[in-house]
Amino acid sequence: MKSIKKICCIGAGYVGGPTMSVIAQKCPEIKITVVDINAKRIADWQTDELPIYEPGLLEVVKESRGRNLFFSTDVINGIKEAEMIFISVNTPTKTYGVGKGRAADLKFVELCARQIAEYAESDKIVVEKSTIPVRTASAIKTILAQSSSKVKFQVLSNPEFLAEGTAIRDLQNPDRVLIGGDQTPEGLEAIEALTSIYARWVPRERIIQTNIWSSELSKLTANAFLAQRISSINSISALCEVTDADVDEVAKAIGSDSRIGPKFLKSSVGFGGSCFQKDILNLVYLCEHFGLPEVAAYWNQVIIMNDYQKRRFADKIIKTLFNTLSGKKIAMLGWAFKKDTNDTRESAAIHVSDHLMEEQAEIHVYDPKVPGKVMLNDLNGLETRSVEENERLLHVHKDPYEACKNAHAIAIITEWDEFKTLDWKRIYDNMLKPASLFDGRNILNHDELRKIGFNVYAIGKGNIEK
Repeated sequence: MKSIKKICCIGAGYVGGPTMSVIAQKCPEIKITVVDINAKRIADWQTDELPIYEPGLLEVVKESRGRNLFFSTDVINGIKEAEMIFISVNTPTKTYGVGKGRAADLKFVELCARQIAEYAESDKIVVEKSTIPVRTASAIKTILAQSSSKVKFQVLSNPEFLAEGTAIRDLQNPDRVLIGGDQTPEGLEAIEALTSIYARWVPRERIIQTNIWSSELSKLTANAFLAQRISSINSISALCEVTDADVDEVAKAIGSDSRIGPKFLKSSVGFGGSCFQKDILNLVYLCEHFGLPEVAAYWNQVIIMNDYQKRRFADKIIKTLFNTLSGKKIAMLGWAFKKDTNDTRESAAIHVSDHLMEEQAEIHVYDPKVPGKVMLNDLNGLETRSVEENERLLHVHKDPYEACKNAHAIAIITEWDEFKTLDWKRIYDNMLKPASLFDGRNILNHDELRKIGFNVYAIGKGNIEK
């Protein structure tokens, strides 16, 4: 088996950047070049102000950057030099044509494949790292086969299972690494070439080798199952609130059953991020495409329940504030879809804010890692209101106390640890009364908040205007 000495990763985003950084850290003898057409993003990777926030990432990057980890906008040269090429570009949900709103948009993956076919001058192993629908490898193979040269290609599927906020830990100590490829001598050799890289720090028993189609489908299925658990406990949270049951107690009770387990049973305002919703919608589309409408409807219900949870949370704010928000100040703590990341894709904050702004609420936001221009772009992307209207209603603060000053209500959307240690008495004293707090993550001590004077609404707990 040929030992890989040069790797190129096309795409310097949330997956490509951290993944290649850890591989570079663990395999100092391999030259790794991360390429991207976004010049600013590449420039940022070469500073201490990385384009993404991830705990521990900067330290890993600094260890290898300039030694065997490089960032470049020269995609063509990266392709020519590499023996193994990772495709790690965005695969958003289609906003047009067949499959609009459900199917994955593979235009960037296709572009990568065409560039590889055009510029490759030696045999390559091409690795799908982007989240893609099953059978995408077939399309990549078809494009690569059109190469005018006599270059031979092997296509592998190596889906990522990292979670934003814990990406470095997930990469350094993964539950498993999944590698799929053709079950031919050439395909098995390519699988082993990638396996030997991960085996530098991952025990072999955690490296799962499958056919390429099983690997592609496993990624979508894993995310669908995890999102399903969140939507399941969120559905029960609504029942808890009207029966005075406590969703955390219910989750603990059922999670202690070894057949169920405790993970992903934390109720909240709803899940977000780049993967869960996109992958479920992709799965729904695939089921419809292959004539499985009942299966499609089953998985689509996970999305429906998630949307319901976000809308239900916003509606509770409206109802508590006497069904009128016009001119009222709502402080929102958190905009990222989860703590320890600056990623806002499908964040609950976007949709909750949008719902409240439809009632003419003034939204005052504090998030420690998300800049105001990103928040505004998120809202503008919904096309619910004009850009000017969004600018009028959205106010971004660099201090949580300032965001909460003179607010009618506070909504906690992201579970940042710093929110647990805020001086809530100080915040209460500077709010309009009655002061309402809506804990969308159940991270605060609600009894203590009520003693201070807050009216508290917590997800999945009996209400609470005491």
